[in-house]
Amino acid sequence: MNTSTRPPAAGSGPPPPTTGTDGAPPGLTADTIADSAGGLTFDLAAPPGVRTTWSAALVLRLRGADAEEVRLPLGPNGAGGLRAVLPSTVALAEGRWQVYADLGDGHAPHRLLPGLNDLRSLVDRRPLAGIGRLGVRIPYTTKLGNLALRSWLRGPHAEAGDILVEPAGMTVEGRLYGALPGEGAHVEARARRTAGGGATVTVPLTADGARFSFTLPYAGPVGHWRGGGEPWDLWLVPAEGAPPVRIGRLLDDVADKKQIFAYPAMPVPAAGAEVRVGPYYTLDNDLALRVAGPETTD
Repeated sequence: MNTSTRPPAAGSGPPPPTTGTDGAPPGLTADTIADSAGGLTFDLAAPPGVRTTWSAALVLRLRGADAEEVRLPLGPNGAGGLRAVLPSTVALAEGRWQVYADLGDGHAPHRLLPGLNDLRSLVDRRPLAGIGRLGVRIPYTTKLGNLALRSWLRGPHAEAGDILVEPAGMTVEGRLYGALPGEGAHVEARARRTAGGGATVTVPLTADGARFSFTLPYAGPVGHWRGGGEPWDLWLVPAEGAPPVRIGRLLDDVADKKQIFAYPAMPVPAAGAEVRVGPYYTLDNDLALRVAGPETTD
């Protein structure tokens, strides 16, 4: 499989979706099939009469000022359409990738519309425990109705599983990939604020091989509350002195979990007020904790 990764030429940001007025076919859709290793296959429903050249490619562009570009060969799929394959061995930087089709006909690449997504292989995905670097790619539909990919590239990775929310705290179960918990393993809850210095609350980690669990009493973060709404990020430290690993939930078919996985916020007394404390997933699908005062309407 020939693929290439390169930055776009200076000043060549992603073009807007074409509508066919420049000669490109309008409404080109792509069905996406995921495999258990993390690869994706794109099958494009090409309108009648569409022809491609040897240089035709599916183009992935990372959103951002210094956007990267990955080109995947695009050719006939034997069913009257076009196909491109993104193998699990091709690394994509973390972020959101826009998806284009370049038919090699001299016209600018144009955005693809989402077709059918077969993501069953991503549900409860279980990579090899000893994997050094974990790649996750989940297709999704943008607010403008275009096809895009959400990508993560992590190693090691701490995958959050079941979360039990109780009045005094929460218990999280999960699995660590790319490392095994050792002596001194623990979890750190870190206040995200920078003004006046952040705070850290540490709790022990219980491990059985790659599986882990921990309980975080809410009293710790609440004791550092300074008013308003305060987010706390959760990190797993595999062993004493080891680099911390962000705890998140990536191994399923949900690209944006913040609005899908909802957990109750519990009332906890704090410094003459009553705050509400509960876990949530960030826009990057990382696990966090929010301590919010009564005036917060988040």
